[in-house]
Amino acid sequence: MSAIKQHRRILGDAIRSERKKAGLSQEKLAEKAGLSTVFISRVELAKESPSVDSLVKIARAMRVRVCELVKDF
Repeated sequence: MSAIKQHRRILGDAIRSERKKAGLSQEKLAEKAGLSTVFISRVELAKESPSVDSLVKIARAMRVRVCELVKDF
C-alpha cells in the first residue's frame, strides 16, 4: 500500500472513530459540516482525501481538533 493510501486509511478510520464517539451518523455529520453524505463515506473508506477546509469542517462538526484526526500519521 502506498504511503498516500495508508494516510487516507488512517484518516478515514480516525474520522469514523471520532464520529461514532460523538454519536453521529454519516448523514448528521455531513449536515453539521455542510458536506455531502457521499463525501463523508468516501473519506471514511479512504477513497477520497478531504481538503484542509473540509477537514476543518469535519473536525468542528465533531467538536474535535484537527490534530486529533491526524495524530497517527
